[in-house]
Parts: sequence; structure tokens; C-alpha cells
Amino acid sequence: PQARKRRRDDDKLLSVIILTKMSFPGMAVQRTWHLIDASSQTVGRLATVVAPILRGKHKPTFRPNGDCGDHVVIINADKVHLSGNKWKDKMYRWHTGYPGGLKERPARDMLERKPTEILKKAILGMLNRNNLRTSYMEPRLHIFAGPKHHHEAQLPKGTEPLPVHPRQRRGTFHYGMGPQYKYSNTTFQQGGKPVPSQSLNNDLN
Repeated sequence: PQARKRRRDDDKLLSVIILTKMSFPGMAVQRTWHLIDASSQTVGRLATVVAPILRGKHKPTFRPNGDCGDHVVIINADKVHLSGNKWKDKMYRWHTGYPGGLKERPARDMLERKPTEILKKAILGMLNRNNLRTSYMEPRLHIFAGPKHHHEAQLPKGTEPLPVHPRQRRGTFHYGMGPQYKYSNTTFQQGGKPVPSQSLNNDLN
């Protein structure tokens, strides 16, 4: 009898855990597009702003095991800044898979050949290496070397980029989006109908 009672108590506890589980599938996971201007911004400081947005840590519905991040469009990636002598000292290494195939390239040459790789490697290096990063977060990261991008439908002309990362984070710094969190000026899909982000901002405030 005691074992049977203990089993019933375990079943009740399991049912309570299942009912209180927070999950937001489907249309409840709303995504928006953020524009970032990388001109004269330090690579590491900028990566600490972009990585949490890709994960969705700025949302109250964040789950570490769920895909709840937003899209991030970065322009002027060829104008990033590295402190000290990192343009000459920092090396990017990879292996071709063949014997003796270890390759290395300084940051200065990497900027000339592939200007978007420096920022991309810094951002993805701050994310856990799992299926969420490779299948969901990485495709939502859009980096462009110049001031133009191919997402004007989501980020029309006149969209202001996120503020520059401060040298020291303050209590009001909220992932680069100000003390009052607001989405970018785009539309969401809610119930199958596009809803202006301005009305959503009013609901959030």
C-alpha cells in the first residue's frame, strides 16, 4: 500500500509539472528584425549584443532549449574595430582535412578577403555548438560588408539601427534596445494577419 500511495503521489507531481511547463509553440513565438551598424564598433562588444538577440534572451518567453530568437541584420561589417595590435596579431586558423593542411590568416588579411567572417566568427563563437545554433540561429544572422542589405521588405528605409554598445554596461542597458524594450519598425504575423509593430509596442508598454 505504501508503494502504491507513493506512486500516486509521483503521478500527481508529474501532472503538476506538465501543467506548469512554459512552452510557446507556433504563432506565439514572434520574431522581429533588428538593424545594426557595425561602423567603428569593437568586434567583441558588438558580438555580446547580437548573440543574446539571436538566442531570444531579451524576451520574457525565452527558453534555453527553444528557438525563440530574432533576425539580426548587420551592415558595414568591413568597418569594424579591433583594439590593440589584433589586426596583426590575431590569427584565424582552420584545417583542410588533409595531412599538413593547417591554414592560418591574420585578421588584416581576413578583412580584405572575407570582411564578414570576422564578425560572424565572433558572434557564433558566443553561442553553444548545438542544433539550435547551426539550424536556427545561424540562418537568422545576416551580415553585409557595405551599407546596403537585401532585407528592405523587413527593414524599410529610415529604420534606425540599434544604439552603440557602451564601454561599460549600465543597469538600463537592455541588449542595446534601451531601457524600454521595443521591437523594430516591422510587422508581425498574429493570427494570420499582419499587425503593425507600433500597436505591439503599445501592448508591451
